[in-house]
Amino acid sequence: MAQVHPFCGWRYDVSQVGDLSDVTCPPYDVIDAEFQERLYDLHPCNVVRLELNRDEPGDTDPDEKYRRAAEFLRRWMHQGVLLQEREDALYVYHQVFTWAGQTYTRRGFLGRIRLERFGEGKVFPHEQTMSGPKADRLKLLEACQMNLSPVFGLFPDKDNAVQSPLEKAVLGITALEATDHLGVVHRLWPVSEHSVVDPVRRAMWDKPVFIADGHHRYETAINYRDGLQSAGKLNGPEAPANFALMMFVGMSDPGLIILPTHRLVSNLPPLTATQIKTALAPNFSVETIGTGPTAARETWELIDAAGRQGILGFGTTSDGEWLLARLTDGSPMRDLAPDQSDDWHGLGVSLLHKLVIEHLLKPFHQAQPPQCRYVHQLEEVEAAQKANEVPLACLVPPAQIEHVEQIAARLEKMPPKSTYFYPKLQTGLVFNPV
Repeated sequence: MAQVHPFCGWRYDVSQVGDLSDVTCPPYDVIDAEFQERLYDLHPCNVVRLELNRDEPGDTDPDEKYRRAAEFLRRWMHQGVLLQEREDALYVYHQVFTWAGQTYTRRGFLGRIRLERFGEGKVFPHEQTMSGPKADRLKLLEACQMNLSPVFGLFPDKDNAVQSPLEKAVLGITALEATDHLGVVHRLWPVSEHSVVDPVRRAMWDKPVFIADGHHRYETAINYRDGLQSAGKLNGPEAPANFALMMFVGMSDPGLIILPTHRLVSNLPPLTATQIKTALAPNFSVETIGTGPTAARETWELIDAAGRQGILGFGTTSDGEWLLARLTDGSPMRDLAPDQSDDWHGLGVSLLHKLVIEHLLKPFHQAQPPQCRYVHQLEEVEAAQKANEVPLACLVPPAQIEHVEQIAARLEKMPPKSTYFYPKLQTGLVFNPV
């Protein structure tokens, strides 16, 4: 069962910090070194000092940045920069954004979810995780003892029964608001009335929750809890460490957008379109679309319009050509990934990595295996090819909500970067103490 609880969150006191836009930031995994410096300069209390504290000259220990983050947190709490909610609350959270010329509003709410190991309850992952980010997040959680960024969870809510009472509760109430570096507007309303919170909790009781983003944070929360339990420091089933901060969004919400994640492939020779055509011929029908950025856009438009997984685009930097490949025979996937389901085999990202890159392009592999850089916009693909940074660009259709549900419910995990739920949740709107 999905046990969702309200909590007494810690929030910035806007009378002290001013505009929340200046003190919030995206999650750590989309902040590079240059952006980190800009956030540091934006405001002395920007949450990047907690979420992604930088190394400083004179540090003698690589873990010093985690201790420094904890010191910032304690100082801000002591000085009243951060204040704790007086009552347990769920937090209605809206994100207003524009993509491809259309404006969307993604609606959900923030609460605490009781931690469950994958496969033992109603919480399901859908992507693979890596050990490095989990070790980093665990050190930060141990130092700060606070969930700084929410995990992003999806749940079935076709009739809007869960979100609707929360929306009615905040109607006409001024929101706390922040605008991020991409122009996304983030709005937050605490809701503490039991007449609203209790029905929402009951409605969530039997619903599965699929993690859309934040797998590392969720698994880190479990590791933190388990560490306390092993040390005899977990004070019963209602101890705060048994829970994690999560954003809950209905899977039918009209603002739930999944963007494609294209691949820029390196560690391959300067392939030509003819070589790609020949290599793909046993399993794909391949059509030449044209050359240059215009052909790249036409290729993507054809993939997007088809709305299917087995259609991929390939751009060869050496000759500037773009190809559209339609799957004709996916049967090798059963041997290439024998432990995975047919649904997994049919994903565009699975076909690209297993069938194309690892199998059909194997004769072109060099001393080091092919490496992928992940981008979401065609402009990024065009820039990389113009700079001759990669020999091959691959356009991939995004997995859809139904794929996430089908595969995650089977306790399978999609390949990394199968989905990109845009926009990212903003860090610093509310924190959950553990």
